[in-house]
Amino acid sequence: MATLASDAAVDPLDVSRPELYRDDIWHAPFARLRAEAPVYYTERSAFGPYWSISGYKPIVHVESLPDIYSSEAGGITIADMQEGDIKMPMFIAMDRPKHTGQRRTVSPAFTPSEMVRMSGNIRTRTSEILDSLPVGQEFDWVDRVSIELTTQMLAILFDFPWEERRKLTFWSDWAGDIEIAKDPVRKEQRRDILFECAAYFGNLWNGKVGKAPTPDLISMMIHSDAMAHMDQMEFLGNLILLIVGGNDTTRNSMSAYAWALEQFPEERAKLEANPGLIANATQEIIRWQTPLAHMRRTATQDTELEGQKIREGDKLILWFLSANRDESVFPDADRIIVERENARRHLAFGHGIHRCVGARLAELQVGILMEEMAKRRLRANVLREPERVAACFVHGYRKMPVELSHY
Repeated sequence: MATLASDAAVDPLDVSRPELYRDDIWHAPFARLRAEAPVYYTERSAFGPYWSISGYKPIVHVESLPDIYSSEAGGITIADMQEGDIKMPMFIAMDRPKHTGQRRTVSPAFTPSEMVRMSGNIRTRTSEILDSLPVGQEFDWVDRVSIELTTQMLAILFDFPWEERRKLTFWSDWAGDIEIAKDPVRKEQRRDILFECAAYFGNLWNGKVGKAPTPDLISMMIHSDAMAHMDQMEFLGNLILLIVGGNDTTRNSMSAYAWALEQFPEERAKLEANPGLIANATQEIIRWQTPLAHMRRTATQDTELEGQKIREGDKLILWFLSANRDESVFPDADRIIVERENARRHLAFGHGIHRCVGARLAELQVGILMEEMAKRRLRANVLREPERVAACFVHGYRKMPVELSHY
């Protein structure tokens, strides 16, 4: 068993610690893990013992064996289910065959033809938001651009009441905050908030029962064999999956667009001089940010991984954030390189049967934002260090003060 840490109370290689992400100092411990122990056992953490899988190759290996490394046995995050927790089945946390049927139900919303159909609407809404922003005045990019664009998209996907769409952001933030698992008071608050979410969506569901099919996700569920008869908790679980998956991931990639190019002005200059690089730069920014830092798998049998003995029931944390900085795959990985040849090989959307069903939509939204900024020759200048999410699951930004200028 790989052990690199001393007997100190805090394992310096416990990369679940929230301050690493709050202060943006996660790079060094992950670099050490990749170099010395890409499969490393953390004995002590606030989330209990776990295996850190930090290298690109072992993560792809685990994701390629879903029958050995289960999504369902222990859930998909580092936080264990505890007595009294809300059990919310969702297809990302299911194994085959049930996963296959439920994923197949929602996947028609994200086909290439649907992306073509939605692209005009996305471009129109992006244009409206950009044209409403002040030039030369400070504002919060996260709130005015990233949250607003992604929340609008979610409202369309769910056919959600437009004037109440910020409820989706609120529910997503509560559902995706992994640190709540450590706080009994906030856990009770989250329970109440998620039941409010379930009740609201239950009304939307009931309003569509018996109606002709429409191209929104709720109608797709109603008119499918795999999801039409979900109980309330399974319905809530899949809603939370789609809300968090559609909100936090795209939102934080859009924020990373502003922050990353601020850090690498020479790459920003390349992009501004050649908008033809935007499609590749979109992949590179998603790789560099990796908006969901990890996913969890649970071993269903004794096995071996990179020479380490994995026992049945062991918790494995797949650090996509680290894999996307693996120098053996992405040379000079800590840099944004808008022309990076293999940017599309990133694991920000996962790998294998659980690869993000909405990946194309995320790419489309981020790419259109960059295209519309380029059309207006607008640059987002970040004025101060952003406020980051203090957690090891959602890897993102809470606030980012910017000022727009023309180039």
